[in-house]
Amino acid sequence: MTETNLLQGPIHAVHVELGATFAPFGGWEMPVSYAGTVAEHLAVRETVGLFDVSHLGKATVRGAGAKDFVNAALTNDLDRIRPGKAQYTLCCAADGGVIDDLIAYYVGDDEIFLVPNAANTAAVVAELEKVAPAGVTVTDEHREYAVFAVQGPKSAEVLSALGLPTDLEYMAYADAEWDGRPVRVCRTGYTGEHGYELLPRWADAAELFRALTERVRAAGGQPAGLGARDTLRTEMGYPLHGHELSLEISPVQARAGWAVGWKKPEFWGREALAREKADGPRRGLLGLKALDRGVLRQGQSVLRDGEPVGETTSGTFSPSLKVGIALALLDTDAGLAPGDEVEVDVRGRRLRCEVVKPPFVQARTA
Repeated sequence: MTETNLLQGPIHAVHVELGATFAPFGGWEMPVSYAGTVAEHLAVRETVGLFDVSHLGKATVRGAGAKDFVNAALTNDLDRIRPGKAQYTLCCAADGGVIDDLIAYYVGDDEIFLVPNAANTAAVVAELEKVAPAGVTVTDEHREYAVFAVQGPKSAEVLSALGLPTDLEYMAYADAEWDGRPVRVCRTGYTGEHGYELLPRWADAAELFRALTERVRAAGGQPAGLGARDTLRTEMGYPLHGHELSLEISPVQARAGWAVGWKKPEFWGREALAREKADGPRRGLLGLKALDRGVLRQGQSVLRDGEPVGETTSGTFSPSLKVGIALALLDTDAGLAPGDEVEVDVRGRRLRCEVVKPPFVQARTA
């Protein structure tokens, strides 16, 4: 998809009204920032921020045995949770590579709602459709629902002001109403802060976003764009598909084995992943914190004693720590551990960095 035919979400006009700058992401034209990435980042950490992430995919698996079917396909174990809860999981290929990471909402034994990444929604739906048993349907609902994220210490205050439920366990959801219109509210997020994700109908999105914006600003926060979303998730060490997870980067290498139901008898890629786990991965994901001034980016070589030992997968300036940070896949044979020092080749300049175990800042999701 070229930049001339990018898809737009249901509230693009609202973003224009708010003065957003835009950039392409996953085939969609996305708001990057409104008041500036650093200000938006700090608003989320200190008060509250509001994101439009309606580009995220949506799909529903329905029919008798839908839960068991999804559970036999995706890595995490739906039997660990119950209806009314959501779960981070992975859709893997037979060789253990990651087609996508996504959130599965356990609606009931006969209905699972999925939120994949924008660019991978069609692939996830296609893979499930290929092997869906008789009586189970997989429906792409990408443009049926919007997705808004209200994140930060004052997120509950914002939702309460609109009459929406807030007393939810982490990764639990409730189907509610706002102004007589249905909206699903889930205690999830991608920032490391206490927060919620809201799924209204596509047609209802603009009015809800305007109401949320008013309440967020009244609480001292502000709308936030893709730039702050990326700096926030990098500080937490959260993976982004195409960076820390991909068809070439398995969950074992990405240290996402916690999202794999190893005791399940079946899921896509199980044999390959179990073998890699038993043998030990050839590389593993760790964090890097700059000791010198400089900003780290994706695709930079990591060196130890002048020899390559890995590559950065994401990099940014941390507004919270005021230093450059990165996530990197480091060779297991190098024996690197938190506290070790390496160098990163930043356009020919050697930038000293400390190896750390993410997150870079403390999570406050509880």
